[in-house]
Amino acid sequence: MSWNTFGRVLRFTTWGESHGPALGAVLDGCPPRIVLSEEDIQPFMDARKPGQNRFTTQRNEADLVRILSGVFEGQTTGTPISLMIENSDQRSKDYSEIAKSYRPGHADYSYDAKYGIRDYRGGGRSSARETAARVAAGAVARLIIPEVKITGFVCELGGDTIDRDNIDFAEIGNNPFFCPDAKAAKRWEEKVDAARKAGSSLGAVVECVAEGVPAGWGAPVYAKLDSDLAAAMMTINATKGVEIGDGFDAARLTGEENADAMRPGENGPEFAANHSGGTAGGISTGQPVVCRVAFKPTSSILTPVDTITSDGEATQIRTKGRHDPCVGIRGTPVVEAMMALVLADHKLLHNAQCG
Repeated sequence: MSWNTFGRVLRFTTWGESHGPALGAVLDGCPPRIVLSEEDIQPFMDARKPGQNRFTTQRNEADLVRILSGVFEGQTTGTPISLMIENSDQRSKDYSEIAKSYRPGHADYSYDAKYGIRDYRGGGRSSARETAARVAAGAVARLIIPEVKITGFVCELGGDTIDRDNIDFAEIGNNPFFCPDAKAAKRWEEKVDAARKAGSSLGAVVECVAEGVPAGWGAPVYAKLDSDLAAAMMTINATKGVEIGDGFDAARLTGEENADAMRPGENGPEFAANHSGGTAGGISTGQPVVCRVAFKPTSSILTPVDTITSDGEATQIRTKGRHDPCVGIRGTPVVEAMMALVLADHKLLHNAQCG
């Protein structure tokens, strides 16, 4: 089967292809009587949409969201919420040369191997264009968890990391990289420009922090908050790794170094550190929930790469068209959206069992 639905109580299904007439999401399980309009969704779509600067794809999409169902007189009704985003700037002819050849690193071969047919126009469902629907659904999810503040940012690009001592979240909106370190953002301009001019691409790491998550969300075994977060982030196109809290660095610490020591506080325990990323035993601790998502370099590049045709013949391929030189940059709003969707789902799961 092909799984296009994610979540347990709050379930969302995305649909549509990169070069089809439209794409969107159906969000089911949203509580009723939540104030919702298209204006609540659009700011998050604007943060993700392409063509805003020279460091992203120049595809020109307005990414305007239409609510087709599930809202009446400005409030959710408890029925499925259908969201649609029209595609208006497709250039399918850009992909005519890859109709019979597979792009290494992309999903061309694996889709063909599974289905025996593939939409080569931009990759169809495997295109990062699909993530626009996730951002729309995530905007609705944020309204279910108003107590939570979610902040995503790029913490590494092309192997160059930010200086943690220079982090200023106010800087995230002041540069095209969602970067909280102004000095790093200046360095990244040169790196991305050089990769684009060379017909190549770069990878990136996006960090996401959710503040205000109360203790108790999640489940001990098969619905762990951190395992659901990892699964959600791994569904994003071009994602190749996820860390919760210190992640792999935790394996390099001793037990006493890794322990998030506690002491009594006025409103529950106070923690000396947050190596665990806000979860313990799959359940939130009340600390900020922290995850990092590694995005590989964009697979569609102008540099010729060895490949094969669908007939099994050796050839080379260079992908024309409009592509992100670093797909991880615009991955930031997508990571935020997936964080919101998972947290909203777990809030509803917690309320269902524990009231």
